[in-house]
Amino acid sequence: MGHTAADLEQVLQTGPFHLALRAALAVRGLPLERVQHHLAHRGIKVGVTSLSYWQQGARRPQRPESLRAVGALEAVLDLPVNSLLRLLEAATAPGGVRGAARDTAGAVDRLLAGLGAPGDGGLHTVGHHERVRIGGGRELLGRDSQQVVRAHTDGVDRYLAVHRGAPGCDPARVRARAYENCRTGRVGRDARTGVVVAELLFDGPLAAGETYLFGYGFDDGTGGPCAEYVRGFAYAGSQYVLQVRFDRAALPARCRRFAQVPASAPRAGRSDLTPGAVSRSVHLVEQGVRPGVLGIEWEWE
Repeated sequence: MGHTAADLEQVLQTGPFHLALRAALAVRGLPLERVQHHLAHRGIKVGVTSLSYWQQGARRPQRPESLRAVGALEAVLDLPVNSLLRLLEAATAPGGVRGAARDTAGAVDRLLAGLGAPGDGGLHTVGHHERVRIGGGRELLGRDSQQVVRAHTDGVDRYLAVHRGAPGCDPARVRARAYENCRTGRVGRDARTGVVVAELLFDGPLAAGETYLFGYGFDDGTGGPCAEYVRGFAYAGSQYVLQVRFDRAALPARCRRFAQVPASAPRAGRSDLTPGAVSRSVHLVEQGVRPGVLGIEWEWE
């Protein structure tokens, strides 16, 4: 699914910055190498890797020279003056209802940077089936993922998986687990936000266009009561299946699916889900995701 001029206009108003930048690049039809060339003509040196990190949301331009480059990007991409810079300022403003989300995003940025790779590591997800387990104490016991990815550059040999525990989670006790066609490498943890990032190593490097199937999970159970599970998407088009299974001793009073498109928008598209009498699970299926958030929320008695 491609970005349209209407999509670009909307995301320039709502943000976040990286989605607006990506939409502008797609609508203008400019590859990163051409953008770098145009910036160089304006006396601004920015690497293609940095531009890629910015549009993926793996890193945020913060230094004065980077902010100068963002101002020049507005001209190169024929955007209103300060349209991208305004989104950066909004993302770093203190307080507000999105403070916790910004803290989490900052923790993910730091952990990804510490592992030396952009958010998608040169991969796009083709399909993702995720199974979440909720325990008898209403806690997030853990989750398992089976994922299919496609390399868009040569030589990619790993994937960085991100996990955030429920409130009160102790990331030091969360265990990353590789169980199919991969093995666990380095693991980064942020105690304040409960974020864990695990490096999953493939059997070998992929060629551009090659697909890879692998399975992994996180064992948690360290936090307090959990009332939702959400998954963010930076790219459009993949299939996503989310299943949440509840313990017999802790069945919710009500479950709903929801969406946020873009991620900064209010929750919408709610529809009720009923746990199966035997499976005690609910699920959602999205054939072609859009950049934003999908999830399932529930209420306890």
